[in-house]
Amino acid sequence: MADRAIVTLSLNPAIDHTARIANFTAGRVNRVEWEQADAGGKGVNVASFLADAGVAVVATGMLGGGNIEPFAELFVRKGIVDRCVRLAGRTRVNVKIVDPVLDQVTDINFPGLTPSEQELAQQTAILDELCAECDWFVLSGSVPAGVSADIYAQLLRRLKARGKRVLLDASGAPLAAAVGAGPDIIKPNIDELAELVGRPLSNQDEVLAAARSLVQDGVGLVAVSMGADGALFVDGEGAVLALPPAVEVRSTVGAGDAMVAGILVGTLRGLDLGRRARLATAFSLGALSAVGPDLPPAETIASFAERVRVSTVGNR
Repeated sequence: MADRAIVTLSLNPAIDHTARIANFTAGRVNRVEWEQADAGGKGVNVASFLADAGVAVVATGMLGGGNIEPFAELFVRKGIVDRCVRLAGRTRVNVKIVDPVLDQVTDINFPGLTPSEQELAQQTAILDELCAECDWFVLSGSVPAGVSADIYAQLLRRLKARGKRVLLDASGAPLAAAVGAGPDIIKPNIDELAELVGRPLSNQDEVLAAARSLVQDGVGLVAVSMGADGALFVDGEGAVLALPPAVEVRSTVGAGDAMVAGILVGTLRGLDLGRRARLATAFSLGALSAVGPDLPPAETIASFAERVRVSTVGNR
């Protein structure tokens, strides 16, 4: 693997507060069986999973100074280099209610902080500095209120002009604005992809056609997560479908971010498309089997990978 660190950017991170409540019912008193709080947000999660896989990581983004402790602890514990901008106030909290009986997760997401123009300029300067020592950048997650939806497009063009490789994991207007700026990899889920291409995607052939259209427009790899239907990986050479085995799901939080980390690890290892799809799916399964942004041991990931079924689809 490459020794140079991967940079993950979190413009709108969060503390994920997970509570397990059997038979959760709105409008009633609900008893919490257990709870935990984890430093989160998509970019922070990706950094955590990459660190678990032995990859050097630099985390940057916008953190509120009022509740910095979970992030500082995570970065120290996992050896993640902290280049985050400190904002006045508190990082937002996302509440996840996990119901094992109904087999569902309820999300309650709070609004985040609004960075100033000066703080955004400071963030851009940090990314510029990191270009001297890092080759891969991950731009992921939502955009804070008050920040232009084309922020990822601006940053992507800036990074590509410096010869950097970029994985973009966003949705809605920020994804639509940035996808034309030439990201090397994007990882939408099926709903995000449908919104991006402006039409419903009701079957695998339609998902494949949509992903191929993005590859033809310059995206290097499109990885589409489809829940229990697996994930479709499409690049200029072909397409594969990765189908996961059934596992006990402890939490869905971070599963997509783990897939992002797995794609990057497979890319650094020089794996072909099928083996990257297998590894990325195994990373996602590892996240599903735990609560918090932590991968299980490497042998568990290897076991998951052996059980992932990968097949070529859409032969031209």
